[in-house]
Formats: sequence, structure tokens, C-alpha cells
Amino acid sequence: CQKRGQPVLVGTVSIEKSELISALFKKQNIPHQVLNARYHEQEAYIIAQAGAPGTITIATNMAGRGTDIQLGGNLDMLARQKSEQTKDALEIAEINASVKAEVGKARTKSLNGGGLFVVGTERHESRRVDNQLRGRSGRQGDPGASRFFLSLEDDLMRIFGSERMDGMLQKLGLEEGEAIVHRWINKALEKAQQKVEARNFDIRKNLLKFDDVMNDQRKVIYEQRRDLMDLNDVSDTIIDVRSNVIDLMVSRCMPEKSYAEQWEMGSLHEEVLRVFGLDLPLSDWAKEEGVADVEIRERITDATTKKMAEKAASWGPEI
Repeated sequence: CQKRGQPVLVGTVSIEKSELISALFKKQNIPHQVLNARYHEQEAYIIAQAGAPGTITIATNMAGRGTDIQLGGNLDMLARQKSEQTKDALEIAEINASVKAEVGKARTKSLNGGGLFVVGTERHESRRVDNQLRGRSGRQGDPGASRFFLSLEDDLMRIFGSERMDGMLQKLGLEEGEAIVHRWINKALEKAQQKVEARNFDIRKNLLKFDDVMNDQRKVIYEQRRDLMDLNDVSDTIIDVRSNVIDLMVSRCMPEKSYAEQWEMGSLHEEVLRVFGLDLPLSDWAKEEGVADVEIRERITDATTKKMAEKAASWGPEI
């Protein structure tokens, strides 16, 4: 591709794999650029040059999204970069004309080389992402081609299709290292991608259910908030909230139909002290004959009501 001036885009599924491919290219002294959204300041320049003749760009599926790789280079971006150091209108016009001529020659060379050649190092989990990668070439009537390379050690094949693939390869009589080109393989690969897409759909569906639950809770909270803001006197609401808190405390530490020996009076004492600031003799109350959770609940309610009444008398009911 480099000899005939054809630009190449190598698509990878992750940043780590893009850097692994880059390291292999460096060992072979193959000039290339890496586009993996890790170096944002260089990304625009790399995209601008990705369509130049003989350029090799290694990219992830997230890098450079929303931008076209133009054969020969991006005229506007290259002209802007070269004219950054000057403000003279005449000089800028000369630079633009020069860049336009250079890009035109480079575009012709890239077109004669066959247009952008897309190489997929493996299949993505989603067929949509594969098609997006293929769609980077052959834009707006330009020539282009794409090819994907697969291995049974790829994550997609290993997790979802490896055993079935092994059986197919044995039937076909293929040996290790031999190219896998057969419609059975393509169909099995498509099935594997469908499994992943179905799993991801179920994950999103469950996530949406959780979001609906949170949304319902949010509606209840905001409805209570609006009601409280409209009320002039919130004392009845405060009494109801306090009663509910006491019910939860007692039911948690003194479960229904449990024996006195199973009651967690120490925990209940700590909760009452923490929430209401009351140091009540709960353990002594629990030792009394015939005392149950109802009596404990009533005594805690009476104690909190008395304390709130004392606060209202001291500071005023508004506070």
C-alpha cells in the first residue's frame, strides 16, 4: 500500500491493542500515526493527514468520530496550520493556493493507489461498529476497500464462538495459520455478534428499569417537597415522619413474634440516642413483665413528643 501511495486505516477495538500494533510497526520501522483519543492535541492533525498518500493510521473506533478522512489530506486544516504564523492577507492567500495544489496532487496519488484501505485487526462486539469502520473508506464516490483479520483467540471468538468454530475448521480441513474464508465462518461470526448484542440489549433494558425506579422515587420526593413548601404549618407532617422513624427503629430491633431474648435493645438505644438525642432506659423497660414492642414504641413516642414540646416552648413553634 505504501509503495503505491494508498492510505491505510488500521482499526482496533481498544487503546491497548492500538498501542500494541504501534509497537509492532515500530519494530519493523514502518512509519505510522496512532489515533486513540489519548493524545487530544495531536488528534486533529493526525485526522487531517490520514488520507495522505502512503499514510498509515492506527485508530480505535472512538477516535476521530464525526470527521471524514479526506483523500490527499484536509485542505482547510492544513491551510490553517501553515498560516498560523502570519496575519498578512496576501501571504495567507498564497499559502492557501500552495496547499490547495499540494492536496490536489496528493489526492490524485491516493486515488490512483486505490483510495483508503481499511484493515480491521478483529471484529467488534457490534456489527454496527464494524460497518462504521468499513464506512470510513469509499466516502462520497471515492474508491476504497476494507478487510478484517480474525483469530480464534480474539475475545469475541473465544467467549462466544470458539468451540463451534473449532468443529467447523476441522470439517474444512484448515491448518494453523491458513486464511479462514468461508460462508460458514461468516455466519457463525454473525451469530456470535448477535449474542453479544442481545446481552448488551438486556443490560441496557435492566438499567432502564432501575432508572424508572429511581425516577418514581424522585417524583415522590419532589411531590412531598412541593407539598411542604405550600404548607404554612408543617407540624403534622413532622409528627408523621417522626412516628414512621420510630416504627422502623422498633420493628428492626424488635421483630414481630420474636422473644425478649432476641431483642436488640442495645442497638435500639444507640439509634434513639443518635436520632432523637434521648438517653432512655430501654433495657430496663424490656425486662418489665408483659412489655412488648407496642409498649416500647408508645414510650419512645411519648418521650420524643415531650422533648419536642419542650423545644417549642423554649424556642417557639416556628423554629
